[in-house]
Amino acid sequence: MTAAHAEQVLDIYRLGIDEGDATFETRAPAWPAFDAARLTDHRFVALRAEGSGAEAEAGTEAGAGAEAGARAGKVLGWVAVSKVSDRCAYAGVVEHSVYVHPAARGQGVARALLDRLVDSTEAAGIWTIQSGIFPENAASLTLHQRAGFRVIGTRERIGRHHGVWRDVVLVERRSPNIV
Repeated sequence: MTAAHAEQVLDIYRLGIDEGDATFETRAPAWPAFDAARLTDHRFVALRAEGSGAEAEAGTEAGAGAEAGARAGKVLGWVAVSKVSDRCAYAGVVEHSVYVHPAARGQGVARALLDRLVDSTEAAGIWTIQSGIFPENAASLTLHQRAGFRVIGTRERIGRHHGVWRDVVLVERRSPNIV
C-alpha cells in the first residue's frame, strides 16, 4: 500500500465507516494522517488488474518495496497494522484493520489480505495481531475465526458511536511460530 493507492484505500475506508459497524471513526482521515498511523512493512492492498473481469484473481501488494506503487489496478481491499504501544514489552503486538469494497466481498479478498498480513508479521517477529470488532459485524468475526484468530472477550460499552454505547469483541491471533 502506497500513496498511489491512497484515494481508493480511503474510499473503501469511507464505505466501511458509512455502513456503521466497522469502526468508531466517523470520517476517514487525510492520507498523511492515515499513512503516519500505520506500519509500512505490514500494510497491503488486494488489486484487480485494470480491464480484468470479475473473475480476476486478487494479488496483494506491500508498501515497502520499490515496485510497490508500480502495479496499476483497482483496489479491492486493504489491511494495515498500527503499534499498540511504544513500550518494549509490546514490540511484537500490533492492531490491525481490514476493509474490502462492498462489491468485492465474498470473493476471498479479506482472507487473502489476512493471510498476507500473518506472513509478513511472522517474518518480522510479531507474535500477536489483535483487533476490536463490533459484535454486529458477524462477517468479520467469522472471517477472523476462520483465519486463526480467537475471541478474547467483549469490552462492554467501551465507546460511544453516534451517541450510542457500543461493545467491542477483542480478537487476537498468537503466532505458533514465535516463542
